[in-house]
Amino acid sequence: MKYWLFKSEPDCYSYDDLLFEKDQTEHWDGVRNYQARNFMRDEMKVGDRGIFYHSNCVPPHAIGFVTIVKEGYPDFTAWDSASDHPDAKSTPENPRWFMVDIKAEKKFKRPVSLSEMREFVELSDMKLLQKGNRLSVLPIEKKHFDLLCQIGGV
Repeated sequence: MKYWLFKSEPDCYSYDDLLFEKDQTEHWDGVRNYQARNFMRDEMKVGDRGIFYHSNCVPPHAIGFVTIVKEGYPDFTAWDSASDHPDAKSTPENPRWFMVDIKAEKKFKRPVSLSEMREFVELSDMKLLQKGNRLSVLPIEKKHFDLLCQIGGV
């Protein structure tokens, strides 16, 4: 099992939005970075877990955890010119972007802010806390996942 961090701006799509989806499951679409795409296409497997992280808000924070319920498949939102992230170079015959389906598992009893994460030496090597890691999907270690869940109260 691998562990991941999924970043989303809560104004665009929040953990609560995921909780209100049918079966609390939704596709993680709109990723337009090749490294993040490769994580979803090649490495994420059913049963992997992830931390759901709200970015670009005050304060940015981890809010819950998810499970991957469908492995990487072509991101059909890239073919839709009316979507938030269209890409004319991606087609059904030659998809450029991929997505996975995630399921909400447990909302934290309290959010874990980015500044609070920085206080834990055990999290100091987590990619989120290192300069230059702005990807919307990042791998994390089990120890990071477990500690964030513990701090969040689940």
